[in-house]
Formats: sequence, C-alpha cells, structure tokens
Amino acid sequence: MMQALKNSIEIQRASLSNMLVDPMRRISSEVARVWGDLEKMNMSLMMGLATLPYVKYLYAMDKEGVQVTHTATRQGLVDQDFQRDRSQRPYMQSKPGQRDMYLSGSYISLQSQRPSVTAVQPLYSMENIHVGFIGADVDLRDLPLTREVYNEPTDWQQLKGDPAIRGHLFNQCRVQSLLDKHIDDILPVIEELMSESGVYHGKIHFSSSRATIWHIDDPYRYRILGYEALNDPDICLVYPHRPYPKDAKVPQDNIKHILETFKYLRFADENIYLRAGSINIFNGIVGLNFSCDGSHYIPFDEFLAKDSAFWADMD
Repeated sequence: MMQALKNSIEIQRASLSNMLVDPMRRISSEVARVWGDLEKMNMSLMMGLATLPYVKYLYAMDKEGVQVTHTATRQGLVDQDFQRDRSQRPYMQSKPGQRDMYLSGSYISLQSQRPSVTAVQPLYSMENIHVGFIGADVDLRDLPLTREVYNEPTDWQQLKGDPAIRGHLFNQCRVQSLLDKHIDDILPVIEELMSESGVYHGKIHFSSSRATIWHIDDPYRYRILGYEALNDPDICLVYPHRPYPKDAKVPQDNIKHILETFKYLRFADENIYLRAGSINIFNGIVGLNFSCDGSHYIPFDEFLAKDSAFWADMD
C-alpha cells in the first residue's frame, strides 16, 4: 500500500518540478547578475515572480540559509523576513550542492500554517562561485495539478493494533452483547439494507451493538443504527428500495455469506473474536477488527475462500 501511495506522490512532485525548473533557473541567473545590490535583487525577484503563477513567496538566501532580500509576493515586496535565518527549515536540511533545482518534501508553513513545498535553486555568481539560493514557496492548495484520486490497492492488508491490548489478550474473553443475543434476527436486516435498500458501506460493531451505514442517496453522511433499530425489521421501511448497483464489486448474493462468516468469527473463540466487521460493495473490501486490536482489509472473494481452519490458525 505505502509503495503505491509513494508512487502517486512522486508523480505529482514530478509535475510540479517540471513547472518550476526553467523559470527558477532564469530567475537565479538574473539575481546573480546583481548579487549584493538589495534594490536590484528585489526588482529581479518581483519580475521573476510574474513567471511563476503558482508561487506564493520568492526570496534569495546566502549560502548559509540567511535571507538576503525582501520577499516578493503578489501584493509587492515584504521586508518582514529580511535577514531571517532559514537554515533550519525543512527545505534547507538537504542543501543541494549542484546547479539543479531541488524540490522539498511537504511541510507546514510557519506563516500560513498550510501544507507547502519549497523549490530551492542554487545560485552562482558571475565568477561561478556558489553564493546562495533562490527559494520559492508553494501552498499546495494553490496548485493547478489535475490529480486523480488515489486508488487504494486491493491486496490483503493486515495491521497490528495497540500492543497493550495484544499483551493482555488472554486475560480477556468475549462478553455477550445485545447484538450477539439476537444476531440471527439482526444480520438479515443488515443484509436487506445492503442488498435492497441502497446501503453501500456498512460496519457492524458487535461488541457495542450498533452499525454504521452509508447510503447511496446521501453518500457524504453516515448513520448510526443502535440495537433497537437493528432489531426492528421496520427499519427497512425508512430506506427506499434501490436496485443493487451494477458496478458493485461484491455480488448481491455474497453479502449474506459475508455476514454469516462475520457471525462465525464472532463466536469461534472466546479470546480471539471479531469486534467489528465492514463491507464496501464498491471497492469489494471486507474489513475486520479483532479483540487483539488487529485489523484486516481483505478482498471479499479471498475472505469467502478461507475456511474455518484458516481463521482458527490466523493468529
């Protein structure tokens, strides 16, 4: 999962770098011609900022990371950070030693308290001596990059939980909840909601006798159904019938089998038992949270392919 996420981030960073590299090189050359003359350096920065439409702040630093110009902004020059020591800021921790522009990782800006990145261009004098850097701050929300929504990998993921809970696992045992007592009445209600009434994501909290659901007609808000609602089939009247989505990854008739396996995992062992289980019919992922605080996110078909012997040996 993390490698896929990192790859997606690197694609966005490469797009941003390509936007900045040529203008930053030209700006550094212009500032180098007037190095040491504050007024002319400031003027070069203001002119250069006009070629960087997505940069919020532009400034020059000496080779020690101390700002030696005013800060060029869209509103004009600001002297507030003149002679500010930026050497300890995240973008100066890996000072580039060559002529190539360096794009920092994301960090939180001190002034705006927003996620930002800084492009750092090494600056060489007319005598080819490294004298400083040009810094260009970019607020991530200002970027025009067309970002595709990151797609979560569908591989089986297992995440370990709180070591304190895991360390006392065998000092605890399952306590029967209200949902446990009436599970054979409640699971068919949840199946009906997901199969026939437009609930596309549902999470059953067995230990606390509730469910959290997301409905296709109102996808941005979740609803909490307590034990009383779950144990009353009339709850299905609250949600209108909706055809089962054609683009759902989980086949409609598999929902019952998934819920039945949840039941098995809830009662299979008194120490290691299911505390919560979720189904998302669109991404096809089943989520499991056990008493050891371990979590699994599993493609539904892999989940259904495992027999009871597998789950007995899982931990």
